[in-house]
Amino acid sequence: MTSSGAPTEPADFRAAVASLTAARIRPEIEVGPIRPPQRLAPYSYAVGAEVGTADDTDDVPVDSTGSSFGRLILLYDPDGQEAWNGTMRMVAYVQAEVEAALAMDPLLPEVAWSWLADALGVPPGETSSSPEANHDRSIEVTALGGTVTSTTSVRYGDIAGPPRAHQLELRASWTAVNSLDLGGHLEAFCEVLSAAAGLPPAGVTELGAV
Repeated sequence: MTSSGAPTEPADFRAAVASLTAARIRPEIEVGPIRPPQRLAPYSYAVGAEVGTADDTDDVPVDSTGSSFGRLILLYDPDGQEAWNGTMRMVAYVQAEVEAALAMDPLLPEVAWSWLADALGVPPGETSSSPEANHDRSIEVTALGGTVTSTTSVRYGDIAGPPRAHQLELRASWTAVNSLDLGGHLEAFCEVLSAAAGLPPAGVTELGAV
């Protein structure tokens, strides 16, 4: 069942969905509701996020940074699931085109995973957030896990786009301990998307951007 805001949905689930609207999202990222996957949990809700390309020209350099996008899914099972260690599970997916030099870096998976762990306040090598984590979000997570994949695609024949593209994919999930305050989780997700897209830190303007 997707979230429709109907009174028949569990109050905790409706409150969790509503709390996502408290997230502060940087203007470069467009966020909106999308159709969530089915059969993963009794109740689910999803948002999609996208970072556009720097310009709208048709000439795309071979190693340019392309568009980046992702989705964040909220799964709710009132009875909980053993693997979750809770009732609210967040599932994240991020895909971004990266420059060739970054794609060839053997440390890219570790760096990409650190973006997520840092955003959620999870210490290196751990699966749960630390109360002493130095970030401005009061979020607590547990049972964090996922994968990072770096791929290179080569185009042949009459296929539009750059002849060679490098992509980074991050798939992760974690359990929200405070399930009624999920705005910070969406902010953390968008922070990872921003890093994958190569955006400067929030509030910083790139030289030559004006």
